[in-house]
Amino acid sequence: MSELITAELVDLDLSATTKDAAARSLAERMVAAHRVTDLDGFLADVAAREAQMPTGLDGGIGIPHCRSEHVNAPTLAFGRSGAGIDFGAADGPADLIFLIAAPAGADDDHLTILSGLARRLMDPEFTAALRAGTDPRAAAALIRGEEPPKEPEQERVEAGNQEQEQQQAETGTETAGDTEAAESAPFRIVAVTSCPTGIAHTYMAAESLAAAGRAEGVEVTVETQGSAGFKKLDPAVVAAADAVIWAHDVEVREKARFRGKPLVDVGVKAGINRPAELIAEARRKAERGEIATAPDTDRASGSGDGDGNGSGADHAHFGVRLRTYLMSGVSYMVPFVAAGGLLIALSFAIGGYEIASAKSVADHFVWGEADSWAALLNQIGSAAFGFLVPVLAGYIAYGMADRPALVPGFVGGAIALTVNAGFLGGLVAGLLAGAVVMAVQRVPVHATLRGIMPVLVIPLIASATVGFLMFIVVGKPIASLQNALTDWLNGLSGSNAVILGVVLGLMMCFDMGGPLNKVAYAFAVGGLADPTPGSLKVMAAVMAAGMVPPLAMALATTVRRRLFTKTERENGRAAWVLGASFITEGAIPFAAADPLRVIPSVMAGGAVTGALSMAFGATLRAPHGGVFVVPLIGEPFLYLLAIAAGTLVATALVVLLKGARRTAPEAAGDAGADGSRVTVAA
Repeated sequence: MSELITAELVDLDLSATTKDAAARSLAERMVAAHRVTDLDGFLADVAAREAQMPTGLDGGIGIPHCRSEHVNAPTLAFGRSGAGIDFGAADGPADLIFLIAAPAGADDDHLTILSGLARRLMDPEFTAALRAGTDPRAAAALIRGEEPPKEPEQERVEAGNQEQEQQQAETGTETAGDTEAAESAPFRIVAVTSCPTGIAHTYMAAESLAAAGRAEGVEVTVETQGSAGFKKLDPAVVAAADAVIWAHDVEVREKARFRGKPLVDVGVKAGINRPAELIAEARRKAERGEIATAPDTDRASGSGDGDGNGSGADHAHFGVRLRTYLMSGVSYMVPFVAAGGLLIALSFAIGGYEIASAKSVADHFVWGEADSWAALLNQIGSAAFGFLVPVLAGYIAYGMADRPALVPGFVGGAIALTVNAGFLGGLVAGLLAGAVVMAVQRVPVHATLRGIMPVLVIPLIASATVGFLMFIVVGKPIASLQNALTDWLNGLSGSNAVILGVVLGLMMCFDMGGPLNKVAYAFAVGGLADPTPGSLKVMAAVMAAGMVPPLAMALATTVRRRLFTKTERENGRAAWVLGASFITEGAIPFAAADPLRVIPSVMAGGAVTGALSMAFGATLRAPHGGVFVVPLIGEPFLYLLAIAAGTLVATALVVLLKGARRTAPEAAGDAGADGSRVTVAA
């Protein structure tokens, strides 16, 4: 720990009044200590982490932290505020502020030490000593885990106390042994803790649960799925547990290990703030015999403060879970789309669109003919596309009910293709498969059957049920709806097409890789499974709009450099390539630093591009590639014109909004030799 914090990184009189100012003050000490290479870049990463979930904890503690490429050595800075600073904790401001900076590739040893600090923050004596200290060197030593030197009298008293405790232990050994023999085995809980960054909250929740268990006489064994490593609980410990607690904000790994036990499923901060309540709830569920029906049935929400109660009754919570299930399916489907779509697009570039009707290359292939190679690429890509709907359905079901749901999900997706229900049929099939498996898992079975349930009984029953529903009940209506949607897309013209382009452009640019962006992209990609002229226009509009945010930021940092910090100007150079490659996330650093100006600007530009792309009738068969697939785009010149127009609109707006700031932007963007800012922009 000695290299992580020194006296120079301790401020016992932190004068900041906001969390941003506190982070800046402590980060400036890191810059002065040559631990952080770019102050503004690092603070942008801290702000982005803070936006995921507030880092304030009950008890007056704030722990802003992040991984960042601008950190060259794992570092910890500590500040003590007399007035208190709001870090989003339920019980009020924080007076103990720990800024943790980890390099993007921090090694396990340093992260283990940081996790040890997170655990110590749960110790009241530790925090009390930090509040009472007056010497930065002593505070740094305390945080490093070094014991301050003791006075002779103090050592004598402690030695006497230890001798007395040893005598009492020896005389009470027999009685204690008899008592333990008389008592029943303790209530056993296994827990999993995890947070998005995996540096602090993960280990604080683990320590909090373990301490509460000791106080309650409950045996709590915790598995921390954080950055300092992931060591699975002993299967025997899991099997012997009476209940399970998940305190997590990212998905628990290998959830199936815990099936069949009472489950309390909450966010990580609930594990920190109210561990005794969670343990009590676990005991109540065990007493009532409430067995978890599926690995994530009780999950309330991974957002906010994580204090969900796991009821799942709230409609918003259901919406969060539904989005997670759908995005799980889409995330597994996209690689098939990318590989298959680009192969098909390349085949068209070599052999023309008529190559799609070529004979099978298994029977007709000539090594020296370009058309044979084009046909080969087309047929390989088409084979990859044949998996789109089954993979989508299978992994939606997997996201709902884990591995037993894969088979019925894939079967349902294949049937959706058979009955021409297409992409919508795959969505419904995946949800049906997951729901059926979850229902089957609710049925109590004898212990002798549990071993074959996931591999035989559940796939058998669920596949038959989903197959019946898809063939007989819902398949044909969904196919009719799919055909109607296809006809609508094919018939889009004039104002209708433009309005759809505006909506898709706004969605692509609002959160730049977030849920709305992914929904618009999934809608476009789904149309490629059974391409029509309308769906190809949608794909073109989506990719064009998604290129606008990074391109606009790159252009803005070029034409009005003084409005941007040094870090933003450097990011702007990279944004040219990212935008040209259809990587919308290239604009995220700009949006994180100045969301009120950047996000509305790029949304306006994306709306213009989406509308123009649809109005021009541009089409696209490739799901990705940016300017590198322009030769495969219908109406390529007009397509590039649409992108340029949207980029110019977004650039003009962001320059106008940033230029309206009262603080001189030249001073705001220039750092001194020591990395400190001269002034701060409003």
